[in-house]
Amino acid sequence: MALNCGIVGLPNVGKSTIFSALSSAPAEAANYPFCTINPNVGVVNVPDERLSKLTSIFKPERSIPAAMEFVDIAGLVKGASKGEGMGNQFLSHIRETGVIAQVVRCFENPDVVHVNNKVDPESDMETINIELALADLDTLLKRQDRAERAFKTQAAAEKKNAEAVLAALSKIRGALEDGKPARSAALSNDELKLVYDCHFITLKPQIYICNTDEAGIKSAAGGKPGAHIETVRRRAASEGSEAVVICGKFEAELAGIDDMDEKRDFLKELGLQEPGLVSLIQACYKLLGLATFFTAGKDECRAWTIHTGDVAPRAAGVIHSDFEKGFIKAEVYGFDDIVKYGSEAKIKEAGKYRVEGRDYTVQDGDVMFFKFNL
Repeated sequence: MALNCGIVGLPNVGKSTIFSALSSAPAEAANYPFCTINPNVGVVNVPDERLSKLTSIFKPERSIPAAMEFVDIAGLVKGASKGEGMGNQFLSHIRETGVIAQVVRCFENPDVVHVNNKVDPESDMETINIELALADLDTLLKRQDRAERAFKTQAAAEKKNAEAVLAALSKIRGALEDGKPARSAALSNDELKLVYDCHFITLKPQIYICNTDEAGIKSAAGGKPGAHIETVRRRAASEGSEAVVICGKFEAELAGIDDMDEKRDFLKELGLQEPGLVSLIQACYKLLGLATFFTAGKDECRAWTIHTGDVAPRAAGVIHSDFEKGFIKAEVYGFDDIVKYGSEAKIKEAGKYRVEGRDYTVQDGDVMFFKFNL
């Protein structure tokens, strides 16, 4: 799966504004449809208080956070699956991402044009989801035709594989024709491998972003979200997805402030403890199936990204391929241990400093030092 997140939605819902706030690199944004034709790509640091804590303990020369990629994809419209509004091009961009973040407009503003001339989150979400499902259905029918021909003409081994592919496609087709995403078909890992070449869009994890105004974010922070936000949350819950509430305009302004005290005051005005983008980035990171381990010392404290479930040699290879090839062992302790004991020496005294081998599954938050030989 691609290690990035595609920001999608109807035109003029705030995708490019949110992207600019995320990447602190202004994307093209304007008050008319299809302003963003070629996708903007930004590399975003993953906020992690654990790295800040390690940095305060070790006081290194530099501190390097984990990062992930966000892609700002042009607005989709009804008929995108049939090529409307350059839909085929935009859908191909979505296929190349690992997670979908669908921005839903949850604010009223007569000065900002809505493509349907009415702010209606339920209808907006339905439009996007239907277009993605229709695009997947078109892909499915083509793959099904190939599998049916293989079943009729190929030898026994290929015929058996084609039969398994058809069975998996049948499950997905049932979901798509019911207006549900392919991910709701509950395919096994083996079935997912069989249809991997289809690159179904609706198999990707999806998160909803409620883009509201400052009044809306203040109400949500106070536990009284507006009707538009509640609509998105209900839809997300029914799909087993998450909904994050942010004010794109506010986040963009916040991203332009360098003074930390001024930032805290700005957040406090809206009743926020941290920027809404922090929750969004962390949620997308988890949806991608990613985890973090750390290396720490006087020279550098650094967060490294791995897939959840990776073993120690694979984690070592993230630092350098030679570390994986010549892996001998990993010296490991948990982040909570360094917080509790305050130093590696005291962690060792407490018997919490471990030596792990090739089969060790790295845990999120592990602090590691690798021994290798070439």
